[in-house]
Amino acid sequence: MALSISVVLLLAIVVFLLIRKSGLKGGHAVICMLLGFYLASSSIAPTISDLTSNVAGMIGDFKF
Repeated sequence: MALSISVVLLLAIVVFLLIRKSGLKGGHAVICMLLGFYLASSSIAPTISDLTSNVAGMIGDFKF
């Protein structure tokens, strides 16, 4: 659960910065958000979740 909150916060910050600095329109951000909601309820959602978990696990295994 902590990972999900962190990813959501990171993505919210990225979208905010894209709106402010890169000229992303608010409407485009809303459409991307709706796409995320529809993807979450689709049959591809478990695959996306597994991919995200695997990438987070790989990042967590790095030793700096």
